[in-house]
Amino acid sequence: MLESGDRGEGVPRTLGRLVAASATAGGLVALLLAPVAGAAGLGARKAADDFRNMNVERITRYPSEKSVVYASDGRPIATFFDEFRDPVRLDQVSPVMRQAIIAIEDSRFYEHGALDAKAVLRAFTRNAEAGRTREGGSTLTQQYAKNLLLANARTQKERQQVTAPTFMRKLRELRHALQLEKTMSKDAILEGYLNIAYFGAGAYGVQAAAQRYFSKQASALTLPEAALLAGLTKNPFAYDPLLHPKAARERRDVVLARMAELGVITRQEEKRQVAQGIRLHPTKPRGGCATSDVPFYCLYVRAEMVRVLAQGKPELFKEAEEKLQRGGYTIRTSFDPHAQHAVQEAVDARSSASSAKVAAQAVVEVGTGRLKSLVTSKRFGTGEGRTTLSLAADAAHGGGVGVSAGSTFKIFTLLAALDAGMPVRTAFPSPGSMTLRGFKTCKGRELPAWTVRNSHESQSGRFTMRTGTWGSVNTYFAQLQRAVGLCKSVKMAQRFGITRGDGTPLQEVPPQVLGSNEIDMVHLSAAYAGIANHGVYCPPVSVLEATGPNGRPVRLDLPERRCRKVVSPWVADTTHHIMRGVLGPRGTANGIEKPSKDAAGKTGTCENFSCAVFAGTSGNLSSAVAYWDYRGGFRYPVTGVYGAGIPAEIWSASLKAAHRAHRPLVTLPDTRGMALGAAVSTLDRAGFKTAVSRGPVRSHLPKGTVVYTSPSSQIARGGTVTLFLSNGGAR
Repeated sequence: MLESGDRGEGVPRTLGRLVAASATAGGLVALLLAPVAGAAGLGARKAADDFRNMNVERITRYPSEKSVVYASDGRPIATFFDEFRDPVRLDQVSPVMRQAIIAIEDSRFYEHGALDAKAVLRAFTRNAEAGRTREGGSTLTQQYAKNLLLANARTQKERQQVTAPTFMRKLRELRHALQLEKTMSKDAILEGYLNIAYFGAGAYGVQAAAQRYFSKQASALTLPEAALLAGLTKNPFAYDPLLHPKAARERRDVVLARMAELGVITRQEEKRQVAQGIRLHPTKPRGGCATSDVPFYCLYVRAEMVRVLAQGKPELFKEAEEKLQRGGYTIRTSFDPHAQHAVQEAVDARSSASSAKVAAQAVVEVGTGRLKSLVTSKRFGTGEGRTTLSLAADAAHGGGVGVSAGSTFKIFTLLAALDAGMPVRTAFPSPGSMTLRGFKTCKGRELPAWTVRNSHESQSGRFTMRTGTWGSVNTYFAQLQRAVGLCKSVKMAQRFGITRGDGTPLQEVPPQVLGSNEIDMVHLSAAYAGIANHGVYCPPVSVLEATGPNGRPVRLDLPERRCRKVVSPWVADTTHHIMRGVLGPRGTANGIEKPSKDAAGKTGTCENFSCAVFAGTSGNLSSAVAYWDYRGGFRYPVTGVYGAGIPAEIWSASLKAAHRAHRPLVTLPDTRGMALGAAVSTLDRAGFKTAVSRGPVRSHLPKGTVVYTSPSSQIARGGTVTLFLSNGGAR
């Protein structure tokens, strides 16, 4: 129905009805009448001016697409989408599907421009005879324009403008349709329409619809399947075969009849197919971290990508989340499926998902900061034995507030002392308990006296940096912290990337040397990796490469570019050597099997047995494991569990298995500029699988040749490489 604002004053009622009917029919008569109505009123003159001056460049040809996350070997591990859509090229859609959609939506599609005058006038005549709208005359191009406008509407007001039954809405669609016909080929318009149309049941685009209803590719659709899908676009809910199978079958038969009427299929074929019932093989779309096989790692990647897209600005996080959901990003991560499997097995063998106790572990690569695996003993979800928090990560990456680091934090005071020039032989008489004064914050505020006790009252004597670390002597490290300065101890941890799990700065209190600050296992792993890396710290990272829907790489500030020297190699290597003794005959973890000859680590048992932690390095891997009662460690202590117990056992078993399962990265052959067939053959000979990007990339290289690959340089042997092909024009 036409709104009053769409007519000029004094326009006869008959003319108004004519405009309304023609607008519904497709817009041609409305457009022709606009100058006539303009003579009678300012409203229509404005409409004509708006039509000429409309900004059609605002419309985008990139509807919402899913973003896919890949592991280091190229396998997909997660998908994010606002609309379940998997764009395909026109040649990847079965010919019968193309024929079916054209037959029912716009049979003269290849014969007319943005408007089909015959269809509009026919619809106008029938609607006028009926006194109401019975038939539409919109072309497939106009429907494509409408869908594009709807896909790019960001607010409820914009969506209402796109769908409102008004004269101006039809003019807007027509103006964009004219522009699309001017700048795109018919095949490109058909391809765009098939990728943007809604087919019901959450499926946007023909590929998603083929997967949703038939669990197959769009290229494999048969005649009855194509007819069913083509019929859905008129009313995706009313004809949804999962909800309304009878109505869906009747609508399918209408499409088959139209195809027979146009000679696309024979009448005999129509009758044969009409006699058949609907055969579905539905598959629910898998999206978000809840449906990922590695949901906790997925949460970490999602948070990291949001920060990247928001350029680290919290005020842009909401917009960045929408970009990730709609933007069609291809995301390559450092996730190692083989290491993940090894870690998960080790955790599951020593911690029950149904128990109130929880084990959480992170594994980081030494020298790069790449997060290889992230495991929690709980299953993802709500209810008993489940959690939606990635408990090994910090709050900013989908985790909680962290867990006390226990005595694993003593290492930062050891580093600070060595960095300050104190000799390894520095010794203190260390009784079972003692009260110390003289601690000051970084701002010079003196703190109250602190009484500290060893874990065993019998643990007393004179200790050095080596023996104090091996025995994890609390009273020794309390004195070492006072000697080097509380501020230097805290700042050393900060230099190695440590903050509290909730993102706040470390608390400058004497018990921090014993791990009173609650931290996450990812950053603890990365800090220990920095020690093994001769004092060069690399911040943890999960996202290594990302490309947008246009094929352009997303700029990433990778940790390799941000690795920084924190302490001298001598300080780091000396600390690492001392830590190796923790797993020796005089160390607190003397009963733990070393996963490698150079294994080094530190046990941690938290105050009042609120938790137990082990952190250490082995070969090129660094890992931290925490074990506690997630209901609250101080209220529900894990009595009888020490850092050298379950956490160290998990650490040893998982890293030993991870070393066995390790698949080193290899350099990819350079396929840039190659034709698709040659690139596929080259990568196949080198032992890699291949996939082709969803759409072409803007490039001056010849059309169909490789512009770049993802990953761009290295991948695990046998992994999948995605090829991005040139559009040949850089437009």
